[in-house]
Amino acid sequence: MKRAVLFDLDGVLVDSHHAQLAALAGFATSVLGRRVTVADLPTWAATTPREHVLAELGYTGVIDQDGWDAATATATLTVEVFPFVTATLSALRAADVATGIVTLQSRQRVDWLLPPVVLDLIDVVVCYEDAAPKPAPDGLLLALDKLGVAPGDAVFVGDMASDMHAARAAGVTPVGSGWGFSDPAALTRAGAAVVLPHTDDLAGTLLSLTGTRRQDA
Repeated sequence: MKRAVLFDLDGVLVDSHHAQLAALAGFATSVLGRRVTVADLPTWAATTPREHVLAELGYTGVIDQDGWDAATATATLTVEVFPFVTATLSALRAADVATGIVTLQSRQRVDWLLPPVVLDLIDVVVCYEDAAPKPAPDGLLLALDKLGVAPGDAVFVGDMASDMHAARAAGVTPVGSGWGFSDPAALTRAGAAVVLPHTDDLAGTLLSLTGTRRQDA
């Protein structure tokens, strides 16, 4: 029986908290015609869809993707992959567990954010242009279809309420990332089956959740 672990990207695999806020401030500056800094953003900016944040700042127009990518190009230079990522993905591959990313980022930005050594350990990547965004389940279901894995044999690790809702709607076990953008209690309220408080032995925990025996033990 084939099993899979799917991941959100921002806040789960990459430490992009400040970069996301900087991108929001940069885009707001370009469309509002006035300087907007990270300090000017609402306190809930990191855990709220960008459309809502921009509306709070006074912009209700369409978010041009080229303009958004331009605003994030510099911000993402400071983004780093979390230290546990490569070892965790390697352990999942060694145990024959498929892996995937389901993200609201564009495919171009995924290539900016993840080095080749990490991308090579991911079996499928579903981006915003590939499926309806979370909390819709479409992206998760597309990833699992490509992997040939049934929803009941997969978990999805995310750090937003929308991630938990998407997993529930897809029939995938929702796992909260306690090191991400959202408060662990918010992830529990959103339906997480479990919230992992830290990344210690993350591979072992994920293998246990999928019912898979670790191969490198």
